[in-house]
Amino acid sequence: MLNENAQTELTKTMSGRDVAQAGARCYRRTESGGLEMLFVGSRRNGRWGIPEGRVEDGEASSAAALVDKTVFGTFSYRQDTSPNRYHVAVHLLQASSIAEKFPEKSIRKTQWFPLKDAVRDAAQPGLRTLLSRVENLDL
Repeated sequence: MLNENAQTELTKTMSGRDVAQAGARCYRRTESGGLEMLFVGSRRNGRWGIPEGRVEDGEASSAAALVDKTVFGTFSYRQDTSPNRYHVAVHLLQASSIAEKFPEKSIRKTQWFPLKDAVRDAAQPGLRTLLSRVENLDL
């Protein structure tokens, strides 16, 4: 797990084909006490991932994701159609609903998944690993 200073240094040193991103691991409790995770569908292939966006030079991942400063974990991946390698700092975010309107609503699907299904259905292996760690947290 990277602290904010380490994440900032990682962001500053990335160039060229490495892209720093911040992601929010959105979760909620159901009425029965179960834990659900929010996934967003990829624009390209519909695979399930988390809400994420690019971290600008010198910007902390928490500022990019608009979440708490604590980084829950990180993972990296490559897209099928891009030579870039994406490095995602993931922050936990308790949520209760999805916004009715957001910029990519017409091209991205969203869905809440029970935690066990989320671990199984996450598109990126590193994200699956992070999700499996959520099971051990008292959220």
